[in-house]
Amino acid sequence: MSFDLLTFIIGIAILIFFHELGHFIAAQLFKVEVEEFGIGFPPRLFKWATIKGTDFTFNLIPLGGFVRIKGENDPEVPGGLAAASPWVRLAVIGAGPITNILIGVVLSVWLFYQAGEPVLDRVKVMGVAPNSPAEQAGLRTGDVILEVDGNRVQSVENLRELIYARLGQETRLVYEREGQSFEVTLVPRNPPPENEGAIGIMMGYDTRPISIFRAIPRGVNAAFNYVRVLFSLPRLLMSGEVSPEAARPVGYKGMYDLYRQLGDSVAFFTAITMSLGVLNLFPIPALDGGRIVFALVEILTRRRVPPRFENALHYIGFLVLLALLIYINILDFVDPVELPF
Repeated sequence: MSFDLLTFIIGIAILIFFHELGHFIAAQLFKVEVEEFGIGFPPRLFKWATIKGTDFTFNLIPLGGFVRIKGENDPEVPGGLAAASPWVRLAVIGAGPITNILIGVVLSVWLFYQAGEPVLDRVKVMGVAPNSPAEQAGLRTGDVILEVDGNRVQSVENLRELIYARLGQETRLVYEREGQSFEVTLVPRNPPPENEGAIGIMMGYDTRPISIFRAIPRGVNAAFNYVRVLFSLPRLLMSGEVSPEAARPVGYKGMYDLYRQLGDSVAFFTAITMSLGVLNLFPIPALDGGRIVFALVEILTRRRVPPRFENALHYIGFLVLLALLIYINILDFVDPVELPF
């Protein structure tokens, strides 16, 4: 558990660090002065170097880093971000989220290359819920479900349909383990318990090896499909296609719980870095996306929104986000998040 916690902290810190590094590199490219690049969050431990006017510091809280850009909110400061053109502000502000998304693309390609491509007619058991019919029948993670009562399993959706057609009835499963076929009987629960399926398995697809040349387009496509879904979440929530519980945000404890349950660090950090990038692009005051909106308004109207109004809106947004983050992190303890089985 301590090793899991250490790798989780390091992984999250690296993703936040690269987010800030994206801002820093863009600022350097566009000649915007950076006053401080901090590794970790304040309070400051020590300054280890000053390079071209930028203080590089180490800070106490080891969860990523930060960039303090000169004149970020004050257009009266020469050489600062707020005094730069809206195109420069757009590039510098957008560089952080885009860096996270690009890291997600790279990790997605690596995930396909390491894990292989899915075989869409071989449904694999990715997890087994404790005390479930599946566990009692002896099913294990890694088993491939071949048949349900003589019906050949063709996809995850098909397996779910076959199981849910047999709720409360004795059901025969044929599965494959290490190249050999086995048969068990179990009774799908009617009704299934909350946060678990009828037999208590997490379903996925078996995989086969793939070359790096096939992994690149598949990984890129999977990453951008994930990004597309994230951007569509507000619409899906409003239309009822996704439940609020399924789209529930999580804090640090919730992320750590999911990290331990998932058991695949690359897949977890792929999802987290893309989520971090997309979330920061949402047009919410205090987030990068909120600042991007003001730069776009200036580009389209050729008139700048009064800085006092913009800063006040970001300040209010920051307070609202802070309250929301506190609530989300408390909720992680009160109602721990669990992957559905």
